[in-house]
Formats: sequence, structure tokens, C-alpha cells
Amino acid sequence: MRNILIVGAGQAGLQLALSLRAEGYDVTLMSARTPDEIRTGWPTSTQAMFDLALSSERAYQLDGWQSQTPQIQGLHVVLSAPPGEMAFGAPCPLDAPAQSVDQRVKMAQWLLDAEDRGVEVIYNSVTTQDLDALTQLGRYDLTIVAAGKGELVAMFDRDDNRSVFTSPQRGLAVSYVHGLAPDPRWPVPHVGFHAIPGLGELFVIPGLTNSGPCDILFWEAVPGGPLDRYADAVGRMAPQLHLQITLELIQEYLPWVHERAGAVELTDAKATLHGRYTPTIRRPVAHLPGGGRVLGLADVVIANDPITGQGSNTAAKAADYYLKSILARGGHPFDETWMNATFEGFWTAHGAAVTGWTNAMLQPLPPHVQQLLGAAAGNQDVARRFANGFSDPNDFGNWLMDPDKATAYLAEVCAA
Repeated sequence: MRNILIVGAGQAGLQLALSLRAEGYDVTLMSARTPDEIRTGWPTSTQAMFDLALSSERAYQLDGWQSQTPQIQGLHVVLSAPPGEMAFGAPCPLDAPAQSVDQRVKMAQWLLDAEDRGVEVIYNSVTTQDLDALTQLGRYDLTIVAAGKGELVAMFDRDDNRSVFTSPQRGLAVSYVHGLAPDPRWPVPHVGFHAIPGLGELFVIPGLTNSGPCDILFWEAVPGGPLDRYADAVGRMAPQLHLQITLELIQEYLPWVHERAGAVELTDAKATLHGRYTPTIRRPVAHLPGGGRVLGLADVVIANDPITGQGSNTAAKAADYYLKSILARGGHPFDETWMNATFEGFWTAHGAAVTGWTNAMLQPLPPHVQQLLGAAAGNQDVARRFANGFSDPNDFGNWLMDPDKATAYLAEVCAA
């Protein structure tokens, strides 16, 4: 059986390793951290995974948290205009629940599962020089890089034609918390999407962490604006100060959320994350000094801003797409032509739609999108379609992303 090397133990790398192993492949996975180091470390992400992405986990019995994780029933889109005053709120129900499992929980367990299921797991950081040496061993039929941070990412050239931005578009600040009261306006578990035009957004995501069910308070701040209060921190900000700033901003700009936050506390001593990065699309194949070729996966090659909550979803879909492409390849070589074709196939199937939609959401919302969101507040068909687009963003191209299609859709809905 063919032997695959995967470098990186996040959503995409671990999901691909486990699913390939289930299909009988020999898989070696390299992780920079052990399960204990991940479980007791700092969070690396937020995540709200929707049904289409979750189905790729369920297919290989990788969804071990169903009974413990809050079942997210939809999104509540709230517009604050002017800041501090609610203009409208639109509950947008999902057809199938979403869920959010802290990657400290999920990746630690998946690493243990990988070892139990016969994946050769090597705990070691990997440099470009290491990877060059590994590809020259002749042991691996295919090497995939799924480590979205660190020096390995720099091996993959920026795709200027598909990369719109040259600087970060948001400052990101995350707090995992216990004690947030349910939203009285829509008490079921849901993702709260609170937009403050020109300043940024707050997302409130029900999730599961090491200490049980929780909520994630996630600020996306326009750089240099009044919400961007984490930017001057040198290194990692003290978690309690981080939470204090988060709650102060909520009190000032979203008082209806602050009403629910009287008993909020951090879930653990390492429950915060802040930073920023430039959304970038990279070319899928990296050329190593010794002549080797490696294929990039997920946020190595498609790193979008998290404003649309698509990072883990895109990673899961990419792992599933690459899996199917590897299986279909049979005994043929995984050459550079195949690598490029695999990525381009994924880009056409998923990557282009989510990137275009995410980039659009980073800009001031055009009038037709504001009109659609306003319509969602009073029309369940519009609200439901908007929510389910988070599961498959391809649908947004049929109505949300195009002013003429949006106008036609609203006319059709109103006439029904």
C-alpha cells in the first residue's frame, strides 16, 4: 500500500491522516506538539463547523463529541447602528445543527486516535531542511504540508491573482468563557453575529472545551479603530486583562450582550488568543532544494479571514477532497500535474466561493446585502437560506453576491 507523509496536525492534516488510514494507506503524521501539550496549551482558533463539513468527519467516525457539544441551531444576525444601539436582529435557522469543539480537545484526541489506528505519529517540529531530507528518502509516495503556521508556509508562493489583500483586515481577539446567559431574544444555541459598521464584529459561539460547554467571545476589529485595543500588547496579553477589555468593548458597543455577561469567567488559565494576519492564497506546490515536490493543504494555501467562520469548514472539505483525489489516483504517481489539478479542483468546488464571499464581508456591506439581511429579519425563507449558506457558500453566488440576482430573489420571495 502507498505511503503518505502529512506534516501538520490540525483539522485538515489529522482528518486526512485518519481517513487515509481507514482506507488502508500507510500514513506518517508529523506533529509539533503532543496531545498533552495541545490539551493544556493556548487555543489556536475559533470554529463553528456546519453540516457539510461535519459530514466529512461523520463518514469516518471522527465526530466523538455529539452528545457533549451544544447543537447550534442557527445564526442571529444583529446590526448595531449607530454603535451601541440595535438596528435590527434576524434569527436565521439552520436545516442541520452546527457545532464547535475547541481544537485543544479535538486535536489532542485525534492524535491519540491516530496512534491507536496505526498512523505512525512523529512528534517533532519540521523545518524546510528537514522536509527536504525527508522527501529524498524515497519512502513516501506523497508529502502533504498541512501546517498553516511557521516557516513551511513560506515555501508556497503567494498567488497574486487570487490574493486581494496585502495587509491584515481585522485584529482578532478570542476568549473562551463560562457563565454567559442565553440570549433571551432567541434562547436556542446559536452563533451571535453582531456587526458594528465601520468598526468590526463580535461573534458569540457556543462550544465545547476541556471543562465542558462554553461560549467563545470573538472580536474582529477594523485595524486602528476603537475596537482594536489588543494591538499594542507585546507578546501574549495577560488573559484576565484580555477578558476585561473584551467585556468593556461589549458593554460600550453591544449593551444587550453585556446584559448576559454578569457571571462570565474564563474557562481556564490559557483561554485567550489575539493576533492578526493577511488573508492570502498561495500556489499549491512547493519545490524543495533537493528536487522534491510537496502539496499544500487547507490554510497553508487558502488562508482567509475568519469573519465568515469558514477556516475549519474549508479545512475539513479540503481534507475530504484530497482524500477522494488520492483514492482515485490508484497506483499512478502523485506528480506535480496531479497536485495542481487536485488543488484547482478543490478551488473550483469550494475555495473560490468561500474566498470571494469572505473577502466581500470584510468590506462595507453593499446596499443589496443590507436589504437582504433586513428582509431576513421578517422572512424565514431568506433567513434560512442565509444561514445554510454557511454550510455551502457556493449558494451565495446564486443570490447574495450579485445585486441583480439579489433583487430578483427578493422579488420572488415577496411575491410568494
